[in-house]
Amino acid sequence: MTDRAQTATADLLDRRAFLNRLSLLLSGLIGLVLSVPILAYLLTPLLRRAPGVWLNIGTTDTFKVGETVQVAIEDPSPLPWAGETTRTAIWLRRDGQTDFTAFAVNCTHLACPVNWQAQAKIFLCPCHGGVFYGDGRVAAGPPPRPLPRYDVRVQGANVQVLTRRVPIGGD
Repeated sequence: MTDRAQTATADLLDRRAFLNRLSLLLSGLIGLVLSVPILAYLLTPLLRRAPGVWLNIGTTDTFKVGETVQVAIEDPSPLPWAGETTRTAIWLRRDGQTDFTAFAVNCTHLACPVNWQAQAKIFLCPCHGGVFYGDGRVAAGPPPRPLPRYDVRVQGANVQVLTRRVPIGGD
């Protein structure tokens, strides 16, 4: 093979390698541009918090003064595919004729549901032994914070709770 032929072959390989890299780069850019709207559609609901909604949870006469009961509510999740996970509960205590306190059911340690022990007047987390006083403060165990509270109001004869995302972790 002559020197001229070898130079032409080397140029062809360089040109071929350049075109291969260019086509890979352009394919990657096209894939990136096409994936941005899809990722935005899938991830936006996860990043956007649902607005709080005042939710009727019962009439005042259904709750006895001094009693703490569990009430099932719907979590206002912005995820259209949330399904069954939108169902949650709160612990509701009637403190007076129009005074109510609502606690989240999830322990602040690892979000296990807490149980109300009426005789001892404590909330007990069965997962790791977390204990909360009746006012939600930490009494013992690993929970780092008190039980989260929900805002409660009485409108006419209805008790309403301001829903929000299930308070798990640092919420």
